[in-house]
Amino acid sequence: MKSTHSTLKLQNKIIADTGFWVAVGSKKDSFHDLAIKVARSLQFDPITTWPVITETSYLLQKKQGVQAADTFLFSIEQSEMEIFQLESVHLGRIRELINKYAGLPMDLADASLVILAEELGHGRILSTDQRDFRTYRWKNHQPFENLLLPDS
Repeated sequence: MKSTHSTLKLQNKIIADTGFWVAVGSKKDSFHDLAIKVARSLQFDPITTWPVITETSYLLQKKQGVQAADTFLFSIEQSEMEIFQLESVHLGRIRELINKYAGLPMDLADASLVILAEELGHGRILSTDQRDFRTYRWKNHQPFENLLLPDS
């Protein structure tokens, strides 16, 4: 699979999942305080995908209203966060992953993060999804390292 990004530029990035963004954006979320604390302590350089942004916007709007989704999108617009661009070349691998993890099931947002980990060459992630990201493997055998919930 051909990378569309400079590997050196991406190595210092930390993958940010939907659950992390929802926790940051929702004071009612049980992981909110932890997500804020970890985000501040890591001083991370996040990277995510459009499917994650779409899913996060939907969940924030559903749980808290349009203003929460707008605040999230505005924060992305104002930040220098990189958004990994999925390409048509990734579709075969996405389909393979969704079928492999059908029992969980895996959605497009999660599959996009596995692709991202494969492109980055690491699985450092911020996620509230303990079950799935303990199960998923990038490059078929490499586990994710959840920096938000490291003991999960």
